[in-house]
Amino acid sequence: MNDIGVRDADVTDVDVVVVGAGQAGLSSAYHLRRRGFEPERDFVVLDHAPRPGGAWQFRWPSLTYGKVHGMHALPGMELTGADPARPSSEVIGAYFTAYEQRFDLRVRRPVDVRRVSEGDGGRLLVETSAGTWSTRALINATGTWDKPFWPRYPGQETFLGRQLHTAVYPGPEAFRGQRVVVVGGGASGTQHLMEIAPYAAGTWWVTRRPPVFADGPFDEGRGRAAVALVEDRVRQGLPPQSVVSVTGLAVTDAVREARANGVLDRLPMFDRITPTGVEWDDGRTVEADVILWATGFRAAVDHLAPLRLREPGGGIRMDGTRAAADPRVHLVGYGPSASTIGANRAGRAAVRDIVRLLEREPVPA
Repeated sequence: MNDIGVRDADVTDVDVVVVGAGQAGLSSAYHLRRRGFEPERDFVVLDHAPRPGGAWQFRWPSLTYGKVHGMHALPGMELTGADPARPSSEVIGAYFTAYEQRFDLRVRRPVDVRRVSEGDGGRLLVETSAGTWSTRALINATGTWDKPFWPRYPGQETFLGRQLHTAVYPGPEAFRGQRVVVVGGGASGTQHLMEIAPYAAGTWWVTRRPPVFADGPFDEGRGRAAVALVEDRVRQGLPPQSVVSVTGLAVTDAVREARANGVLDRLPMFDRITPTGVEWDDGRTVEADVILWATGFRAAVDHLAPLRLREPGGGIRMDGTRAAADPRVHLVGYGPSASTIGANRAGRAAVRDIVRLLEREPVPA
C-alpha cells in the first residue's frame, strides 16, 4: 500500500479516489475497507453534499420512509426500526451517518470535484475545491441528482407563473389553490400529482408518451430483464434510459385510486407555453399557475469530460463497471447499477477489478 505522499503543496497521492458518498459511493468505500485499503492513506471519499445521506437528503418532506420503494440496505449493516411516517431524508440521512461512522469511512465534505484529467506516470489527477489528488484508479459515484433535466419548449421564457423541477419540489401544500401542470411520465410525476391533487385548484398530467402501468409484483425476473435492457444501451455507448421507461409504472392501491378519480388522466405533450399556460396545435389550451417539470435527471459526469469517455451516442460505453475507454475509471450507480441494490453489487465489482488493476493481494474476508 502506498502511504500518502504530497508531491507539492496541493497534490496528494492515493490509490483510489471515490467521488460521491451516496449508496454507490459508500458501498464502494465499504468494499475497499474489506480489501484492506485504509481511508486517508490508500483511498479518499469526496462528497459535495453538506451532510451524509446522498441525494436522499434533498428529497421533499412529504416523501416519508413508508412511501419509498426498493430501498436496499448498504452492505454489512441493515436499516432497522425506521419509522415509516418519518421523512425519508431524515431516516436515510441518519442511517448513512451511522454507516460512515461504523466503518470509519472518513468522507470529506463538502468537496466539489471540478475535473478529472490525465496526470503523470499513468495516474489520474482529480482537481477539487479542497485540493488535488493524484490517483491510480477512480470510482465515480455521483449519481444524477445534481443534473436535473429541463426540456425546452417554445414560449417557455414568457410564462408568468412558476416553473420548478422535481429537484426543488417543496411538497404539496405549496400548490394550494393553484392550477398545476405536471410534466413527465415517471414515478416522480405520478407521486407529485397524487400529492398535489387534494390541494390544487386543478391538475393536468402531460407526457411525451402514453404511460405504461405495470400490474403485478416487480419480481426478480422482471428486474433482470430491465437491467439487461439498460446494460445493452451502456455497452453501445448510449445514455442510460430512465427506470420507468424500462419497467413501467408500478400499480399500487394509491395509483389505482388516482386513476379511478381521474388524477392520472394523461394529456399528450403540449406544443408551446404561453404567458398564462400551455397550448396544443389543435387549439386546446390549459390555464396554469405552475408548471412542474418531473422530467428526470442526467448522469452527473461533466467533471470527467477531460478524459474523453463519451461515445458519439452521448453516453459512456461500459464494460461492467469500467469505462471501456479507460479501465482506471469505474462508474458505479450509472446505467444498470442505478438502483440501491445495483449500486451495492457494482461497488463490490468495481473494487474487485481495481484490486486486479493495482496488482494487490486481497486481504481474506
